[in-house]
Amino acid sequence: MLTGKLLKLRGWPEGKIIGLAKAAGETLEAQGLDRETILDRLDAVRARPDEYLTDALYRPLAKECARREALSQEKLELALRGEPLAYAVWGAEQIDLQARAQMENALRLPVAVAGALMPDAHVGYGLPIGGVLATADAVIPYAVGVDIACRMRLSLYEDAPEILTRRAAELQKALLERTRFGMGEEWERSDRPTHAILDDLAWEETHLLKSLKSKAQSQLGTSGTGNHFVEWGVFRLYADDEALGLKAGEYSALLSHSGSRGVGFKIANTYSELAMRLHPALEASVRHLAWLPLASEPGEDYWRAMELAGRYASANHEVIHQRVQRAAGLREVAAVANFHNFAWRDQLPDGSPVIVHRKGATPADTGVLGIIPGSMGDPGYVVRGRGEPNALQSASHGAGRKMGRRVALNSISKRDRDTYLRERGVILLGGAIDEAPQVYKDIDAVISAQDELVEILGKFFPRIVRMADEAGEY
Repeated sequence: MLTGKLLKLRGWPEGKIIGLAKAAGETLEAQGLDRETILDRLDAVRARPDEYLTDALYRPLAKECARREALSQEKLELALRGEPLAYAVWGAEQIDLQARAQMENALRLPVAVAGALMPDAHVGYGLPIGGVLATADAVIPYAVGVDIACRMRLSLYEDAPEILTRRAAELQKALLERTRFGMGEEWERSDRPTHAILDDLAWEETHLLKSLKSKAQSQLGTSGTGNHFVEWGVFRLYADDEALGLKAGEYSALLSHSGSRGVGFKIANTYSELAMRLHPALEASVRHLAWLPLASEPGEDYWRAMELAGRYASANHEVIHQRVQRAAGLREVAAVANFHNFAWRDQLPDGSPVIVHRKGATPADTGVLGIIPGSMGDPGYVVRGRGEPNALQSASHGAGRKMGRRVALNSISKRDRDTYLRERGVILLGGAIDEAPQVYKDIDAVISAQDELVEILGKFFPRIVRMADEAGEY
């Protein structure tokens, strides 16, 4: 009699396949075949399942053998490198080991071709915040992140910085009445802004994007929670700058940090889950870094959705600045903007085409302007990229957290935070304790660690800061 034990001794694996082999073997046994002949025939099915897929007797077993063979091949194709690719690090002494481990796991992916770690790096989901990853012919939704195209925008005004003191009450009112903050927060229907982004034809390209258009309409011109903010401050430009069209000196300014809100969050989760389903054999340690081939339909759909989320995030900042500065009676004379949490088509120094993911990292190609903020109580910097190839033309996107949210809530008091802000002349409207300045790295140390990456043009000092009250992300 053919038994499971005998099949295992013959090299058959555990699982459903044993039962299917036994069933086929029992039929052959009923036909009068001897045990060795039966085992040889079953082995032939296991070795060449495609040849037996149309045979009524062997079809169930052949299908399972073919499935297991395909899965085995997929595991081989998805096998991680034994060692991560080499990568450059800036500010290594400021980066924790967990963030390094995440970066190294990402650089073991079979689609990874290069990477870099910025000095603000800290642990994230999948790829560390401050991580830059280049891949070949693939995009990784989770390496872009859930707040797709999160952006910074700085508006500069001719009005002297004295207005921040003289008109403080009026400027606070503008922030409180013309911004909306919080998870799921939106404008009342009668006060929703109009913008060309809402007429973008890309909203009609997929079922998902069609379903997100109403959310886009209701949340346009709003900010999330966590580290998102809109703040008045003083910008000090160190030298005359042709790109900005401004003379050296001090300007009143409005700085914002926000992203694509619920639109980007839904796109990210939908395509991250799809990527993970498409790669069930991917090792658990990098499961969230599952990718979509660019040439595939899901890859093309994600790319279109990501780019739309990028345009939406840009429009979001335009609306925020227009509303706040109009309420304050100010006219913008110059602006700087940049974004992170995105993927760009680029190439390596040898000309190889790649997709560069910047998860919490600022584009810093030669001559590109960017903003690197500190915290609600610390200055930020306007910079110009130097195009460092080993950094994949990137820089930090901020100071970077040195303390997790839970630790912050358990170790920093409201009094400690407020004392820190008062000493620096900062008025805070809202703001959760887990965003206190003490949870962030020293912005000056982070900036000094990336002299090779950026040139400093000027410095922004926050004075009136608006943030959400509650902890969270979006």
